[in-house]
Amino acid sequence: MTLKIYNVLTRTKEEFKPLQPGKANIYVCGPTVYDYSHIGHAKTYVGFDVVVRYLRYLGYDVLYVQNITDVGHMLDTGEDRILKKARQLSAGPMQIVETYMREYFADMDALGVQRPDISPRASGHVPEQIEMVQTLIAKGNAYESEGSVYFDVTSFPEYGKLSGRVLEEQEEGSREAVRSEKRHPADFALWKKADPEHILRWPSPWSDGFPGWHVECSAMANKYLGTTFDIHGGGIDNIFPHNECEIAQSEAAHGETFARYWMLTGSLTLDGVKMSKSLGNTLTIKDALARWRPEAIRTFILSSHYGSPIDFSDEAIEAAYKGWQRMWGAVTLARQQLRTAVPGAANPDVIALLDKAKAQFIEKMNDDFNAPAALGVLQELTRQVNILLNEQGPHTNGTLTAVDNLYRELGGGVLGIIPDEADGGSSGSAEREDGLVQILIKLRAQARANRDWATSDAIRNQLKDLGVVLEDRADGTIWKTE
Repeated sequence: MTLKIYNVLTRTKEEFKPLQPGKANIYVCGPTVYDYSHIGHAKTYVGFDVVVRYLRYLGYDVLYVQNITDVGHMLDTGEDRILKKARQLSAGPMQIVETYMREYFADMDALGVQRPDISPRASGHVPEQIEMVQTLIAKGNAYESEGSVYFDVTSFPEYGKLSGRVLEEQEEGSREAVRSEKRHPADFALWKKADPEHILRWPSPWSDGFPGWHVECSAMANKYLGTTFDIHGGGIDNIFPHNECEIAQSEAAHGETFARYWMLTGSLTLDGVKMSKSLGNTLTIKDALARWRPEAIRTFILSSHYGSPIDFSDEAIEAAYKGWQRMWGAVTLARQQLRTAVPGAANPDVIALLDKAKAQFIEKMNDDFNAPAALGVLQELTRQVNILLNEQGPHTNGTLTAVDNLYRELGGGVLGIIPDEADGGSSGSAEREDGLVQILIKLRAQARANRDWATSDAIRNQLKDLGVVLEDRADGTIWKTE
């Protein structure tokens, strides 16, 4: 089965055929860095992290670009988000940008989200944005008005083709403050003349001002990926007006298809309610990481299809965490047994089991990156692996290595939820953890040999309180996590 992607632009699931065989160019709308990232950002960027990981797993040479919006993202009031935050904190706008951009990347690193290949900042690409605006004016798709420049939506007949919005049905004031200088209420700013108190400003042929929010993505995607590229991603909340405006200005300027496949992630709610600072129900990634392991958060996010909405609750993430623990426990047990395994080739029956799981995993992921179904394949494999490791044996190092390698390949490399043994995830080294438990197992064995049952029971019970379960078997004592 070849990879198929649900294309929001065509409303159909299509076979992925990149412009250049073997290459995949991707642009994803990045964050506006004016505050700490929240769990909704995690859903979007973990989702696209898995998309990029899987494309690379399939052998594609991926170029992944994700912008940083550090200027021009206007509120409904016409106020810049970053300048508003700067006034609140009595700081310079670039101080705000640097602070929250670093925090964003720190959050993504903690969640195991691999860095984009290029993370261009809007403020560093003002010349490219000015050049694009000039092109649109020359082609009759934009006009200057009182020092600002607006895109004429009536000059692009296909405006609305991504979101399904009909131009005649749009009301004034839909997103951007309506100004009398605009010819049509839906016309959007490409360049804004700066008010006297506006700090962020650049010289242009029209005025000292700043670029509109939408034009940055078109200019930077064009610069790094070309006038046409393979996949454009982002959150569903930005489908209108941001993504719609990207298409209009890009295709009007270049006369070519902007992005061939549009992938948008579904929304995230908290206990059934949309996150809102005014309601006081936002959850930052930092706060989430203080309560749960990053693997638990990723498993929760991947338990729902990237394009579907998902509701974040304590119960939902605890369920995801327990599912991850079962999987991680099987991996840990296989790695423990591998240290004392007998030499030998892998069991053919086990190899057949692993090959079947791998084929099913790929089949699910090829169906529009269906991570929940792929995760289900690994969970079923975990059930069978636990039977194998707990009820059969001893196993050869070939068998245990094959088990470990498959989890590393699919659970680690593609889904990003199985840590390498070298780091053991966010809680420390797996080798160190195993070494410490093995010391306690030996102390317990010595206590049992001395018939010191009180000490033996105390070691077992205290480990159990920490989530470590000891299991006495004919070939020795093993441990696993609950």
